[in-house]
Amino acid sequence: MNQIARLLDANDAYASARAHAADSRPSRRLAVLTCMDGRIDVFAALGLHIGEAHVLRNAGGRVTDDVLRSLALSTHVLGVDTLVIMQHTGCGLAGVTDEELQRRTGADLGFYPIDDHAKALREDIAIVSSQSFLGPLQLVAGFVYDVETGGVADVARWERPE
Repeated sequence: MNQIARLLDANDAYASARAHAADSRPSRRLAVLTCMDGRIDVFAALGLHIGEAHVLRNAGGRVTDDVLRSLALSTHVLGVDTLVIMQHTGCGLAGVTDEELQRRTGADLGFYPIDDHAKALREDIAIVSSQSFLGPLQLVAGFVYDVETGGVADVARWERPE
Protein backbone atom coordinates (compact mmCIF):
# COMPACT_ATOMS: atom_id res chain seq x y z
CA MET A 1 0.00 0.00 0.00
CA ASN A 2 1.44 3.40 -0.92
CA GLN A 3 1.79 6.31 1.52
CA ILE A 4 -1.27 8.19 0.22
CA ALA A 5 -3.55 5.16 0.53
CA ARG A 6 -2.28 4.56 4.08
CA LEU A 7 -3.05 8.17 4.98
CA LEU A 8 -6.55 8.00 3.55
CA ASP A 9 -7.29 4.71 5.33
CA ALA A 10 -6.09 6.21 8.60
CA ASN A 11 -8.27 9.26 8.01
CA ASP A 12 -11.36 7.09 7.59
CA ALA A 13 -10.80 5.69 11.09
CA TYR A 14 -10.01 9.13 12.55
CA ALA A 15 -13.01 10.84 10.99
CA SER A 16 -15.42 8.31 12.41
CA ALA A 17 -14.16 8.78 15.99
CA ARG A 18 -12.74 12.31 16.14
CA ALA A 19 -13.31 14.87 18.80
CA HIS A 20 -15.21 17.85 17.47
CA ALA A 21 -14.36 21.47 18.19
CA ALA A 22 -17.08 23.78 16.87
CA ASP A 23 -15.21 27.09 17.23
CA SER A 24 -12.06 28.08 15.33
CA ARG A 25 -11.02 30.28 18.26
CA PRO A 26 -8.75 28.30 20.59
CA SER A 27 -10.55 27.83 23.90
CA ARG A 28 -7.37 28.41 25.93
CA ARG A 29 -6.52 31.57 23.93
CA LEU A 30 -3.14 29.94 23.27
CA ALA A 31 -0.84 29.53 20.28
CA VAL A 32 2.18 27.22 20.24
CA LEU A 33 5.04 27.67 17.80
CA THR A 34 7.26 24.61 17.56
CA CYS A 35 9.51 22.70 15.20
CA MET A 36 8.27 20.50 12.38
CA ASP A 37 10.20 17.56 13.90
CA GLY A 38 7.96 14.48 13.90
CA ARG A 39 9.17 13.46 17.38
CA ILE A 40 7.18 16.28 18.96
CA ASP A 41 3.55 15.49 19.78
CA VAL A 42 2.57 19.00 20.82
CA PHE A 43 -0.85 18.08 22.16
CA ALA A 44 0.39 15.21 24.30
CA ALA A 45 3.53 17.01 25.51
CA LEU A 46 1.60 20.05 26.73
CA GLY A 47 -1.63 18.35 27.82
CA LEU A 48 -3.69 20.03 25.12
CA HIS A 49 -6.83 18.84 23.36
CA ILE A 50 -8.33 19.58 19.95
CA GLY A 51 -9.68 23.12 19.84
CA GLU A 52 -7.61 24.46 22.74
CA ALA A 53 -4.64 25.98 20.86
CA HIS A 54 -3.34 27.03 17.49
CA VAL A 55 -0.21 25.08 16.58
CA LEU A 56 2.30 26.68 14.19
CA ARG A 57 5.20 24.58 12.98
CA ASN A 58 8.32 25.28 10.96
CA ALA A 59 11.96 24.19 10.86
CA GLY A 60 13.39 25.01 14.30
CA GLY A 61 10.24 26.56 15.75
CA ARG A 62 11.57 30.02 14.87
CA VAL A 63 9.74 33.32 14.48
CA THR A 64 9.57 34.12 10.77
CA ASP A 65 7.47 36.53 8.71
CA ASP A 66 4.94 33.78 8.11
CA VAL A 67 4.69 33.07 11.84
CA LEU A 68 4.06 36.78 12.44
CA ARG A 69 1.33 36.72 9.77
CA SER A 70 -0.35 33.77 11.49
CA LEU A 71 -0.02 35.40 14.92
CA ALA A 72 -1.62 38.61 13.63
CA LEU A 73 -4.69 36.59 12.69
CA SER A 74 -4.59 34.44 15.83
CA THR A 75 -4.50 37.45 18.11
CA HIS A 76 -6.81 39.90 16.37
CA VAL A 77 -9.34 37.60 14.73
CA LEU A 78 -9.28 34.49 16.92
CA GLY A 79 -8.61 35.76 20.45
CA VAL A 80 -5.13 34.41 21.25
CA ASP A 81 -3.36 36.22 24.09
CA THR A 82 -0.63 33.71 25.03
CA LEU A 83 2.17 32.28 22.90
CA VAL A 84 4.55 29.43 23.66
CA ILE A 85 7.64 29.14 21.48
CA MET A 86 8.95 25.60 21.93
CA GLN A 87 12.27 24.50 20.46
CA HIS A 88 13.77 21.06 21.14
CA THR A 89 16.94 19.12 21.78
CA GLY A 90 18.50 17.28 18.87
CA CYS A 91 17.24 19.83 16.34
CA GLY A 92 18.67 19.73 12.82
CA LEU A 93 19.18 23.50 12.98
CA ALA A 94 21.42 23.26 16.04
CA GLY A 95 25.15 23.60 15.48
CA VAL A 96 24.96 24.48 11.77
CA THR A 97 25.25 27.74 9.86
CA ASP A 98 23.09 29.37 7.22
CA GLU A 99 25.97 28.97 4.77
CA GLU A 100 26.22 25.22 5.43
CA LEU A 101 22.46 24.74 5.04
CA GLN A 102 22.40 26.86 1.88
CA ARG A 103 25.20 24.71 0.42
CA ARG A 104 23.46 21.46 1.41
CA THR A 105 20.03 22.48 0.11
CA GLY A 106 20.93 24.70 -2.83
CA ALA A 107 18.41 27.22 -1.46
CA ASP A 108 19.44 30.84 -0.96
CA LEU A 109 17.34 31.23 2.20
CA GLY A 110 17.82 32.19 5.80
CA PHE A 111 17.37 29.01 7.84
CA TYR A 112 17.50 30.54 11.35
CA PRO A 113 20.11 28.16 12.80
CA ILE A 114 20.27 27.68 16.57
CA ASP A 115 23.60 27.96 18.40
CA ASP A 116 22.04 28.28 21.85
CA HIS A 117 18.38 27.58 22.63
CA ALA A 118 18.10 30.16 25.41
CA LYS A 119 19.60 32.86 23.19
CA ALA A 120 17.43 31.92 20.19
CA LEU A 121 14.30 31.88 22.35
CA ARG A 122 15.11 35.29 23.83
CA GLU A 123 15.69 36.66 20.29
CA ASP A 124 12.37 35.27 19.04
CA ILE A 125 10.48 36.53 22.09
CA ALA A 126 12.02 39.97 21.49
CA ILE A 127 10.82 39.92 17.87
CA VAL A 128 7.28 38.98 18.86
CA SER A 129 7.05 41.41 21.78
CA SER A 130 8.30 44.32 19.66
CA GLN A 131 5.56 44.01 17.04
CA SER A 132 2.99 46.74 17.68
CA PHE A 133 0.38 44.76 15.73
CA LEU A 134 0.67 41.91 18.27
CA GLY A 135 -0.66 44.09 21.08
CA PRO A 136 -3.22 41.48 22.20
CA LEU A 137 -0.41 39.13 23.27
CA GLN A 138 -0.06 39.31 27.04
CA LEU A 139 2.44 36.51 27.65
CA VAL A 140 5.14 34.78 25.60
CA ALA A 141 7.04 31.81 27.03
CA GLY A 142 10.07 30.04 25.58
CA PHE A 143 10.36 26.29 26.19
CA VAL A 144 12.84 23.60 25.19
CA TYR A 145 11.36 20.13 24.70
CA ASP A 146 13.70 17.19 25.38
CA VAL A 147 13.13 14.59 22.64
CA GLU A 148 14.70 11.88 24.82
CA THR A 149 12.69 12.35 28.01
CA GLY A 150 9.60 14.24 26.84
CA GLY A 151 10.26 16.90 29.49
CA VAL A 152 9.89 20.62 28.90
CA ALA A 153 12.21 23.29 30.31
CA ASP A 154 10.76 26.77 30.89
CA VAL A 155 13.63 28.91 29.58
CA ALA A 156 12.42 32.46 28.95
CA ARG A 157 9.36 34.65 29.55
CA TRP A 158 7.96 38.00 28.52
CA GLU A 159 4.81 39.58 29.93
CA ARG A 160 3.20 42.75 28.65
CA PRO A 161 3.63 45.53 31.20
CA GLU A 162 0.38 46.77 32.67
